[in-house]
Amino acid sequence: MIGSYWEATGGPVTDRPFLSGDLEVDVAIVGAGYTGLWTAYYLSLAAPSLRIAVVEAEHVGFGASGRNGGWCSALLPMSAPTMQAAMEATVDEVGRVAAAEGIDCDFAKGGTIVFARTAVQARRAAGDDWLDAREARARCDAAGLLGATYTPHCAAIHPLRLVRGLAAAVERRGVTIYEHTPAIQIHADRVLTTHGTVRAHSVVRATEAYTSRLPGHRRTVAPVYSLMVATPVLPAYVWDTIGLRERETFSEHRHLVIYGQRTADDRLVFGGRGAPYHYGSAIRPSFDRDDRVFAMLRQTLGELFPVLGDVPIEYAWGGPLGIARDWHASVGVTEGVYHAGGYVGDGVALSNLAGRTLTALLTGATSPLLELPWVGHRSRRWEPEPLRWLGVNAGLRLMSAADAEETRTGQPSRRAALFTRLAPH
Repeated sequence: MIGSYWEATGGPVTDRPFLSGDLEVDVAIVGAGYTGLWTAYYLSLAAPSLRIAVVEAEHVGFGASGRNGGWCSALLPMSAPTMQAAMEATVDEVGRVAAAEGIDCDFAKGGTIVFARTAVQARRAAGDDWLDAREARARCDAAGLLGATYTPHCAAIHPLRLVRGLAAAVERRGVTIYEHTPAIQIHADRVLTTHGTVRAHSVVRATEAYTSRLPGHRRTVAPVYSLMVATPVLPAYVWDTIGLRERETFSEHRHLVIYGQRTADDRLVFGGRGAPYHYGSAIRPSFDRDDRVFAMLRQTLGELFPVLGDVPIEYAWGGPLGIARDWHASVGVTEGVYHAGGYVGDGVALSNLAGRTLTALLTGATSPLLELPWVGHRSRRWEPEPLRWLGVNAGLRLMSAADAEETRTGQPSRRAALFTRLAPH
């Protein structure tokens, strides 16, 4: 089990130079992931004369943008009808841009099916988008399926190809990207990096989980790890059993998050939470791997789809995502710095909406996007250590225990209610 499937199949790598000395631009963007590049994309369309530079500590798509589960979905870490409508439109917008820019990211809008495999899950999930067991199995025949919820507002994608294609698109419009240029400090009119200072009329912080590494931001978001595995290419008879013929993404109505998709080359990519939060909001390459979690993911995948038998795991990887204290994403301006993030793992589509919203803020345009409730939202800071470490990891353990309790007893777990009080979202 080595490396990321997305990295292995992400296409040619473009090696970009680092910043070599001081620079003056109109807009400086920190972070060459989805948020930074979508902002650069829409800004370059709205105001083609602007000088825009993006500085990136590693390389394009290094963070969650290049490692995620490949769900471009209208799912939200917060609830609001206007946000929901905007997100549903955003899924189509990502597909539109990918087609217009010739970005081959395997975009397939098959929707999302979320399984109910216990009576507790079925009671919790039943609603207007409910599929009975027969209808659910027609889309995906998971073991023990009692029913499922379904939404059409999700597309499966190859996330690394999307972010690399987006980088190429903004460069065609005159945006400059500097890789291997870590930002040390971010101010309203300048970005101090290890290779020089970028002075700008406007500065955008698009650093998501890595925000915690910046001075004064250790408690802004908690970097929580999500890990993934990928199978080899699966034969036709396996897919005849499983389904996912429209490349629906899939999950389950359990408390501990899991997520999966059928890739364009007929693999199962499957991920979930469960890796620990690391003391002091630490982020290290060694945290990308956790053999215990990888084994748990393979076990869960086998429980969902027994037809897999002893199919091995061919790829295994992971990385951090950003979680705000109230589990509420935000976009806005703080102390003169434009920013967006706290996506709680739903950033593929949210970052596109953020890029368009930041563009409206930066250009002073009148836009209905500026009326959405996440604009200007302020999440309170996470608790200092050791309270942060104790609280986040206690929450992860509570979710796992709640799932086990509900399976054993057939009743809603009190542990789940306790987690909701500890981490409202």
